[in-house]
Amino acid sequence: MGPIQKTMEAKLRDALAPDHLELINESGSHNVPPGSESHFKATIVSHAFEGQSLIDRHREVNRVLSEELAGLIHALSLRTLTPDEWRTANETPHETPPCLGGSKQ
Repeated sequence: MGPIQKTMEAKLRDALAPDHLELINESGSHNVPPGSESHFKATIVSHAFEGQSLIDRHREVNRVLSEELAGLIHALSLRTLTPDEWRTANETPHETPPCLGGSKQ
């Protein structure tokens, strides 16, 4: 795990006290140099999301990670759930579509 990912995880844990947090660096699946930390997907399960719309949940995550999103992070795919929603979803993993090559095409 790289330093950017560690920082992002720490910020999310501090701000949202998640019951479950999974932050995966998907940069290796994209057209970026080896070792990059630019493309992530996150599953965040937190009581902090209760009563919030999906867009408000994403805004909150974006606020927490505003420094990283201002330049270091190119893509962040989010799955934000309350604990009840997570249980209803049978704790299924967050799937993202494969990279289509970006500037390679």
